[in-house]
Amino acid sequence: MAKLSRRELGMAALGSAGLAQTQAPSKYTGALDGFESKVDQSAFDPVAWTLKRYESAPLRLTFRAKTRGEAEAWQRRLRAKLAELLGGFPAPRGPVRAETLEVREFPKYRREKFWFESRPGVAVLGYLLTPANSRPAWPAVVCVPGHGRGVDEDVGIDEQGRDRTARAGYAHDFPIQVAEHGMAAVAIEPMAFGCRRDPRTKKAGLGTSACQPAAGSALLLGETMLGWRVYDVMRTIDWIETRKELDAGRVGCMGISGGGTCTLFASALDPRIRAAMVSCYLNTFRDSIMSLSHCIDNYVPGILNWAEVYDIAGLVAPRPLFAESGDQDPIFPIAASRASFERVHRIYEVFGAGALTEHEVFEGGHMFWGKRGLPFLAQRLGA
Repeated sequence: MAKLSRRELGMAALGSAGLAQTQAPSKYTGALDGFESKVDQSAFDPVAWTLKRYESAPLRLTFRAKTRGEAEAWQRRLRAKLAELLGGFPAPRGPVRAETLEVREFPKYRREKFWFESRPGVAVLGYLLTPANSRPAWPAVVCVPGHGRGVDEDVGIDEQGRDRTARAGYAHDFPIQVAEHGMAAVAIEPMAFGCRRDPRTKKAGLGTSACQPAAGSALLLGETMLGWRVYDVMRTIDWIETRKELDAGRVGCMGISGGGTCTLFASALDPRIRAAMVSCYLNTFRDSIMSLSHCIDNYVPGILNWAEVYDIAGLVAPRPLFAESGDQDPIFPIAASRASFERVHRIYEVFGAGALTEHEVFEGGHMFWGKRGLPFLAQRLGA
């Protein structure tokens, strides 16, 4: 055999390395690599399995009524079941023991910071924004933030605690917009956001929520974070009833994202809410929290045995309900939002109130819009 030169040996080595690279196995993805032809991959997919389970979910109390009388009886049954699934609510309610912390004046509104007692040992921080260009008594709208820094982010306060004018974030300072539309905004801090967090979570930064472990603890207690937040809304209305400048007979509720979740459930359960606006939430459990990774505070154990989101929305009927959805929202897919609203509208029609519910689809993602929703609320609450 002819002797190879060093150059020829080097070239041969490079060629071998190149061949090894082209024949190298693809990136390892798990224990089933190389066994694709021997197993059914879908049988190892838990999300696909749960979505298949959804097809046979009982939905025992989904809306089937044909008359208004049947619809009202359905509402009574589902409301009772929904309150049970959320974990129930304290009774009787004690005094709210409210205290004002600060008052600030702005060109278009007055902002009061306050707190009240929701239940023994549980305090709620809130801001009352009242219009500067009109007189009391104002209709009052409970404003519930979604995930983020908490209520400060929605009332024009930046990350250093300073007032700002730019409407930053996906919520676009919607409580301020409420005041600009002639209504009083009562913006509350949801449990597990902002100042309502444990010390360890606070150290992680302003935008880190305490939904874990608080929402998990709620489940261990046989209750839910959503139920706790809904009760805070109910107690906020109790607080509104103590304020002479607010008209407790004209109370609305609105929220975005997780705040929209709380708004929908609270409006379904508390008839004192005379009109509601739900931003970027109306959808189906199947297409949102069953299909995508969501915060644990969205989940209500056993709810698919009884109802879907559109049934919960139907409990608001015949009170005015406005929903808005972004056509590019990656969290609450628009096709499911449209389909859910169609079901809600049919419920309203049985109540003879089809004109009292609307759905606006806007061009955009997961964010507050308000172009039609805020005037809808102002009109329905007589602002």
